[in-house]
Amino acid sequence: MEPFVSQMYFGELLAGTDEAGRGPLAGEVVAAAVILDPTRPILGLADSKKLTEKKREALYAEIIDKALAYAIASATVAEIDEINILHASMLAMSRAVSLLSVQPEHVLVDGNRLPPNLPCPAEAVVKGDARQEAISAASILAKVTRDRDIVKAAEIYPEYGFEKHKGYPTAQHLEAIRLYGITPIHRRSFGPVKKLLEG
Repeated sequence: MEPFVSQMYFGELLAGTDEAGRGPLAGEVVAAAVILDPTRPILGLADSKKLTEKKREALYAEIIDKALAYAIASATVAEIDEINILHASMLAMSRAVSLLSVQPEHVLVDGNRLPPNLPCPAEAVVKGDARQEAISAASILAKVTRDRDIVKAAEIYPEYGFEKHKGYPTAQHLEAIRLYGITPIHRRSFGPVKKLLEG
C-alpha cells in the first residue's frame, strides 16, 4: 500500500473529492469534498470500499467533527440517465467542491479525469482514495451517505432488498426487477434496466 501524501499539497490548502455509486442500477450518485485539518489527524483513513460498514460509520462521524470543511452533493437519477454516469459523477463532485465553506487552493480528484468548473487548480489521482487522506475522507462521506439513502429507499420498496445490495446488480436485485419491474429510483439508461424496459 502506498503511503498517504501530505495534507498540505505544494504548500496549499487542499481539498479531496470522490464519489460513490457509479455501478448500481438504482439511486443517485453521491460525491463529497473534504478539507482536513492537519492539526486534528484522523487515524484509519482508507479507501471506503476496503473498510467495514462499522468502521466507515465511525470515521464518518470523526471526519464531520474534525474536518476544516466538508460538503456532500449528488446527481439525480434523471441526470444520470440524461448525461450518463461518468458526467453525472463529475457533476456531483463539482457540486460538492463548490459547496465547501472554506475555499480550497488545490483540489485532488479520485480517478483519471477532472470535473468541470472547479474553482482552483486541480489534479486527478488514480487510486487517490488509497493514496491521499483528503480523498479517502471524501470517499467515506460519499459512501456512507449513499448507503444511508438507499437503505431509506428499501423502506419504500421493501421487495427489492436495497438494504442488502445497495442497488448493485446482484442476482437478488435482478430477480426483483424481473418480478416487480422498476421503481422511480432505477437508472433507466443502465443495461439490465434498459433491457427490461425494451422487452
